[in-house]
Amino acid sequence: MSGFKDVVGHKDIIKYMKNAVEQNKLSHAYILNGQRGSGKKLLARLFAMTLQCESGESEPCNSCRSCVQTTNGNQPDIITVKHEKPTSISVDDIREQLNGDIMIKPYSSRYKIYIIPEADLMTVQAQNALLKTLEEPPAHAILILATTEPQKIPATIQSRCQRFDFRRISAKNIAGRIGEITRKDGINITPDAIQLVAQLGDGSMRDALSILDLCSGIEGEITREDIENVTGSVSRTALV
Repeated sequence: MSGFKDVVGHKDIIKYMKNAVEQNKLSHAYILNGQRGSGKKLLARLFAMTLQCESGESEPCNSCRSCVQTTNGNQPDIITVKHEKPTSISVDDIREQLNGDIMIKPYSSRYKIYIIPEADLMTVQAQNALLKTLEEPPAHAILILATTEPQKIPATIQSRCQRFDFRRISAKNIAGRIGEITRKDGINITPDAIQLVAQLGDGSMRDALSILDLCSGIEGEITREDIENVTGSVSRTALV
C-alpha cells in the first residue's frame, strides 16, 4: 500500500479525503458506495492509514510506526469488522467488534477507525445497534461503511454519514495503469492485449489486474488472442 497518488480514478473522492485531512474537517461516519472491485476497500484503508499517519500530511508516509502497522495489517486502532456468516453481519458482530470497543480510547493513535466491508449485509438488529452508536459517537471514532447496495442501509444511518459514490474507472485509465505495471515488471504484452484487459475489467481495476495475473504464466509475448483464450472472450473478428 502506498498512497492516494497511486490510485486509479476517483479523483474527486480523493480530493475530498485529502482536504478533510489537511483542514481537519472530518465526519464521524462515511459510506463508500460502488460496484464490486471499484476500489472502495482500498480507499477506506488509505484514508484510515492517512488519518493515523504520524506525519500529519495528506498522504501516508509509509515509514512511521502506524503506517508500517497498517501495511502489515496489525494497526490496533484500525479495526475491520468481520462476520462469520457469509451472507449477514449479525448484531453480535456489531456489538462485540464495534459497540463494545468504541468507547475505549485509541491505543496509540489519534483516532479509532472502524471499517465495515459489505455493510449492506447487516441485519435489522445489527443496523439498530450501529445506529445507537452513530447517534452519539465518541470524538475519537470514525466509521467507514463500504457497500454495493446502499438502498439496503436505512435512511436513519445514511443521514448520519458522508456518502461517496464510486464511478466505474474508464478503460483508458485502466489501460494506462496496466501499461505501467507491465513495463515495471518486465511483462511482454502487446498494446491490443492491454486494451482488451482494460475492457474486460469493466470499470474495475481489481478485475483487470486479476485477468493480467491469469495470463502471467504465458511464455513469450502476451497477445490479444492469449487474453481471449484465457478469459473465454470472443474476438471482434469472430463476430464479423
